[in-house]
Amino acid sequence: MPGTYDAVVAGHICLDVIPNLADIAQDKLETMFLPGHLVEVGRVAFSSGGPVSNTGLALNKLGIKTQLMGKVGDDLFGQAVKGIVSSYDPHLADGMVVAKTVSTSYTIIINPPGVDRIFLHCPGANDTFGADDVRYDLVSRTRLFHFGYPPLMRTMVENDGAQLVEMFHRVKRRGVTTSLDMALPDPSSAAGRADWATILEATLPYVDIFLPSGEEILYMLRRQLYDELRQGTGSSDILPLITSQVLSDLSQELVDLGAKIIGIKLGRRGLYMHTADPVAIESLGRARPSNPAAWANKELWTPAFKVNEVGATGAGDAAIAGLLSALLRDMPPQAALTAAAAVGACNVEAADGLSGIRPWDETLRRVADGWVQHELDIEVPGWHFEDEHQLWVAEVRS
Repeated sequence: MPGTYDAVVAGHICLDVIPNLADIAQDKLETMFLPGHLVEVGRVAFSSGGPVSNTGLALNKLGIKTQLMGKVGDDLFGQAVKGIVSSYDPHLADGMVVAKTVSTSYTIIINPPGVDRIFLHCPGANDTFGADDVRYDLVSRTRLFHFGYPPLMRTMVENDGAQLVEMFHRVKRRGVTTSLDMALPDPSSAAGRADWATILEATLPYVDIFLPSGEEILYMLRRQLYDELRQGTGSSDILPLITSQVLSDLSQELVDLGAKIIGIKLGRRGLYMHTADPVAIESLGRARPSNPAAWANKELWTPAFKVNEVGATGAGDAAIAGLLSALLRDMPPQAALTAAAAVGACNVEAADGLSGIRPWDETLRRVADGWVQHELDIEVPGWHFEDEHQLWVAEVRS
């Protein structure tokens, strides 16, 4: 029917404002933030950020007919966001919500050479996004609904996620396949103090595909382990320390809460997937695979592909776009997970969140031509390496 979509991507969106600081002299770096100093910089770059932009535009670039559904203000930044999105396709922004009473979210990214980036972020309209901001008329004409970053959206976290639950319930009632991505909360924020076990228990019965990162889900459901790993490494990168047993136990808990496909992003360690039983996969909605049994009771782990890494902005969002694109194309789970890792790897070959993404056929051809992956050893019983798809497979669960 006219006006139908393969995917609607909703949630967090912002304008990234990035001054060019590449030519700042090293002796200026120590004093550039002192009061009263004028620092000459280069031209500013604008880009749209957040999962609505990163995942949504990646899906569009991969050949999926997509509609974006973020919330912006009726201001210059909102016009800029809509203009950037529309430059990829004039109809991509048709589902965007423009509110006169709020300002558009933006992030000023301070990135001097040789210094860790500084982010000045205004949540703006994202904090006011609620269940009533979803265009359910458009959702009713799509196969898949993906929502990203509720921990960075105040209304979605308040009252134990009542608005998040209401939104997914209303979407799922329409027979749509639902997908949810997370973000790591600031521990000092309301989202950081939220009871995520309660929120997920209420939300996941209406979520078909749940796609957190390893550190996000540890923070939400295994906070003591998360803190121990952070303290043990002295680093924010705890992903290398997450074991296959922890992944298996956590993902089974998420399946028991109601999600049907669990995908956990593990950075340079690749992507892990755990799926529910055949009855649950049968209930997946309009994007359900034609052979649900092939997707049932799977536990898979694909290594990351080797690339010349330029930047990691939006890598997880790109991998999600790859997985959802594969599902919408009715690929089997092993090939879908490999494709997701491939799209995520293409992403990090560029500094921004989109220009590294290649067309779908070109991405799959790169994999078929023998694209080399990082080594990943799972030295525990019950796992074996499958040469055909170059990934690890656990023994079939009963």
